[in-house]
Amino acid sequence: MAERKPVESWLTDMDGVLIHEGVPIPGADAFLKKLRDSGHPFLVLTNNSIYTPRDLHARLLRMGLDVPEENIWTSALATAQFLADQRPGGSAYVIGEAGLTTALHDVGYVLTDHEPDFVILGETRTYSFEALTKAVRLINGGARFIATNPDNVGPSAEGVLPATGSVAALITAATGKKPYFVGKPNPLMMRAGLNAIGAHSEGSAMIGDRMDTDVLAGLEAGMRTFLVLTGVTQPKDIDRYPFRPSEVVDSIADLVDRV
Repeated sequence: MAERKPVESWLTDMDGVLIHEGVPIPGADAFLKKLRDSGHPFLVLTNNSIYTPRDLHARLLRMGLDVPEENIWTSALATAQFLADQRPGGSAYVIGEAGLTTALHDVGYVLTDHEPDFVILGETRTYSFEALTKAVRLINGGARFIATNPDNVGPSAEGVLPATGSVAALITAATGKKPYFVGKPNPLMMRAGLNAIGAHSEGSAMIGDRMDTDVLAGLEAGMRTFLVLTGVTQPKDIDRYPFRPSEVVDSIADLVDRV
């Protein structure tokens, strides 16, 4: 088997890798500084579609982590890019926050509830019965169903919250139509991110804390994968999956010298 090329480009998940419950994970600042200083292309990824890259840049900076806007890749951006490629200048009825609506506006989409091409479901803290009912009726009327990511729950200080995947299941039950999920573990999000920074999968690595999203997406995109043990997946969980990461490390701190 041919030896793999050295890692020249890095993609890393955010929650569970760089931060945990709003606090930086030790080594995250050193890793990001090494990436910036090295000049290697890199992206910080998140399935959360609520925030714009500018919002996330500011939130991370308040935690002491400096990630330029252009190095942040969200499921909202990936969804907007996917739709711009599939149906340029289309229209959509959107359930979501500024991260998603801004991304769609930026690719020239019109947001409307009148015969939209797509119904797009993203993350929000204020899912309303009225909005969900409208989404169901529009999908039954012929609109195509897209969701930013399949995560069933999201974190909060008070405990887990129902997230996009759970709400998508509700709409599917009412319409019989399953959405196309753009975010992880769909390798489309990874490949679009690699294209955004001019990188190739053969010389790229994905760092994540979840086997079922981060590692799977990186694997299916043809990248080297690193699993950190500072988030969801723990050592006892790894053998439950029919695939493995390229390497398992304790935390992001163990990868600083690999950049």
